[in-house]
Amino acid sequence: MPELPDQFFQRQDESPDEAFYEQARLVTHIDDATISSLTAFYEAVIPVDTRILDLMSSWISHLPAGASYRRIAGLGMNAEELKANPALQEWRVQNLNEQPALPWDDTAFDAVLIAVSVQYLTRPFEVFAEIARVLEPGGQCIVAMSHRLFPTKAIQAFRMLSPNDRCRLVASYMDHAGLDGIEALDQSPADADPLWIVRGRKPEAA
Repeated sequence: MPELPDQFFQRQDESPDEAFYEQARLVTHIDDATISSLTAFYEAVIPVDTRILDLMSSWISHLPAGASYRRIAGLGMNAEELKANPALQEWRVQNLNEQPALPWDDTAFDAVLIAVSVQYLTRPFEVFAEIARVLEPGGQCIVAMSHRLFPTKAIQAFRMLSPNDRCRLVASYMDHAGLDGIEALDQSPADADPLWIVRGRKPEAA
């Protein structure tokens, strides 16, 4: 693991996450224009017939409506939210801060998505190692971030770092997991919530 301060991954509220997420929040955490920008990005870079894992999912996955993906699985913290998500074909409730191991086989997915939630991971290097494990060689991990968060549950790093440094931090998660071709992209629409994306790929099999 890279040499990072322990306090980077501490939170104001260290009480059980299950209690915090017990009540369903059927709201959006970025505005409509930013959602549209994220959806357009997904449509441009995720081929049809892809197997997708929507990690840290909720009641909306921001995927383009009507796209013919082969599989869409979700993992989140609230069953009611996951049940309400029309994109998901299967879902699991799991606290990644307590159990970072993902309940899927190696190379089960072609794309793993995390939308406006990566700031809540307290064990990100373990989670991203799992992301690399479940990705097919050549598969991609796409992490989308904005400026909104639950401040008491976000790790300190995301409350103190600039947007560029947050992207560098997420890139370090990917790099440590063995992903390559890592890039940071600003997909922010005008006069709306910002949208920063970090994307990396699992190397092709030798």
